[in-house]
Amino acid sequence: MKPIRILSFLFTLALCFNVFAGDRQLTSFDAVLKSLDSGHLVRVVVQYKDCQLISDNKIQEHVPDAVGGMTIDTFEYFAPGSVRNEQGFISASKTILIQHPTRGMVHNYAKVRIHADGKVQIVARYLKPGTLEVVMDESFYTTIADGKGNGAAAFYLLK
Repeated sequence: MKPIRILSFLFTLALCFNVFAGDRQLTSFDAVLKSLDSGHLVRVVVQYKDCQLISDNKIQEHVPDAVGGMTIDTFEYFAPGSVRNEQGFISASKTILIQHPTRGMVHNYAKVRIHADGKVQIVARYLKPGTLEVVMDESFYTTIADGKGNGAAAFYLLK
């Protein structure tokens, strides 16, 4: 009877470990591309305060202490030279209607571009519904988070 209890305990422990193990962080361009190319979903989480912010064509001193995330399910990969680009890159975007505290209802457009050298650009825009007039336009620059404290764009392979 004891071996059955031990096996049952070990099975339960293994099941719990698998459930709570979390998603695997992808720490390179190649890992992100391979995951997407294999049909997997990838999530990007950006620590904006650790990025360089360009707004109104100027580098901004103050970067908001904010975090953003986006699941990459639709994307495009452009190999070097395919669109007059020196290096390959992945591009993905999403738009969602939000209620902003000061701007009211706006379309929140977010685009992430991941370059083969590990650099990441995040474009954030607010667009007025109906006219799609741009009422906020910011670009954030960072690198892929390496899991060791470098880079502000962490990519995760979703299970």
